[in-house]
Amino acid sequence: MANILQPAEIVEIGIEKEKKRRDFYALAAERFKGEKELGELFTRLRDWEVEHIRKFETIRDSVKKAQYTESYPGETEAYMNALVDGDLYAKITPEKFAQIVKTPFDALDRGIGFEKDAILFFSQLARFIDPASGEIVGRLIKEEQQHMLHLFNMKKAITGRNSA
Repeated sequence: MANILQPAEIVEIGIEKEKKRRDFYALAAERFKGEKELGELFTRLRDWEVEHIRKFETIRDSVKKAQYTESYPGETEAYMNALVDGDLYAKITPEKFAQIVKTPFDALDRGIGFEKDAILFFSQLARFIDPASGEIVGRLIKEEQQHMLHLFNMKKAITGRNSA
């Protein structure tokens, strides 16, 4: 018998990804606190991720155990695991952060990547949970899209300032 991920386990993967994004944004907020707009953006993103964690914990606690029909044993688990980009989330520690984030552009690009990953992951998550939880995930996806736009617009604004 295949080891099939249950909805609560899939949501738990999402929670862990939210925590990594929260930690990244906290480090970015601290790193760029001297640059008012940038520091404030990363602080807001950190706080938004904290709220998402709470919402997903509520979903996790409310989803019902369900059985899936798979094309082959382990299909669901393999698919969801493929969506977890290990390199993107590789140990968000202060040391690793200092190695990969040298400029505001590095932080903004990494944040945009995180938000794209969240949109993809949560779009697929909605397939495995009940409709009411799916509606909540849909709203969270829209929030992640807004986060991505905030990051993109900040990058555009900085680029405009640097080219002037």
